[in-house]
Amino acid sequence: MGEFDLIERFFKRPARQADVGIGDDCAIWTPQPGHQLAISADMLVEGRHFLSTVDPVRLGHKSLAVNLSDLAACGATPRVFLLSLALPRADENWLAGFSTGLFQLADAHGCELIGGDTTQGPLNIAITVMGEVPCAQAVLRSGARAGDDLYVSGYLGDARLALEAFRGHISLPQSVFDAARLRMEMPEPRLALGQSLRGVATAMADISDGLLGDLGHILKASKVGAEIDLTATADLMAVSADWKCPADLASHCVLSGGDDYELVFTAPAEARGLVLAAAAHAHTRVTRIGQITPAPGLVLHDAHGQPVQHHHRSFDHFA
Repeated sequence: MGEFDLIERFFKRPARQADVGIGDDCAIWTPQPGHQLAISADMLVEGRHFLSTVDPVRLGHKSLAVNLSDLAACGATPRVFLLSLALPRADENWLAGFSTGLFQLADAHGCELIGGDTTQGPLNIAITVMGEVPCAQAVLRSGARAGDDLYVSGYLGDARLALEAFRGHISLPQSVFDAARLRMEMPEPRLALGQSLRGVATAMADISDGLLGDLGHILKASKVGAEIDLTATADLMAVSADWKCPADLASHCVLSGGDDYELVFTAPAEARGLVLAAAAHAHTRVTRIGQITPAPGLVLHDAHGQPVQHHHRSFDHFA
């Protein structure tokens, strides 16, 4: 099977939103009037971002999900995306599974594949996603203000727990491992929540490299600090309802594990009702975990309000 046969069989579909889709030198797409483009790119490399044993259906899902999570973080609505694939070989079974997972998520969010590239090489998946946000309504990292509440969506730490099990660092009951692995391999981008928080959240980021690291981007961009109540983060792992994770490991997974693709965001204290309404509208849990402070720096507090030293490091590709 040649390159163009591969594209025709597994990835080419009739254009719905694009003016010109797959098959020309360029795709052409016209955004809605009164909207700005929101554009994000992510690359997934085998052995670095995913294991060689991952189900290709799940990998197709995750490849797009990590990009959609960036759009969620600025309150954008996804529209179209580009896919570039480096493949060791044209494995028809793998491509069928990968494209199925990819298009299932794309269709669920109305996001159309309009072009890309393929080549032969080590398995590498690069996606550029484009969305729309009403002019001047994007939620950025730079808007947090002293006194704002600090929130996270959903659950944190399960993906890192699965990775620790894969590495042989911990043994998990099968049901717990399966649940954690699902969280690692099929994250759900919080698009509905991100859109519902436009005009409510003052700053937002997606949690890809770990809570503390990604919160750090907000604090740096906003020139503020934060305090986190560790009692509020103690039960953020989804699997904690069925299994008691050792406290030190749970803290590490939740605070710096990464691969969560949840949202960390800030909002004024007087907007708590609006935050809960946005969460209810999006059918997504949110947890208030702390507060933004005027002085730069991040302080973690225990159950007695005492500061706790921490040495958590978030994921860094070159560390």
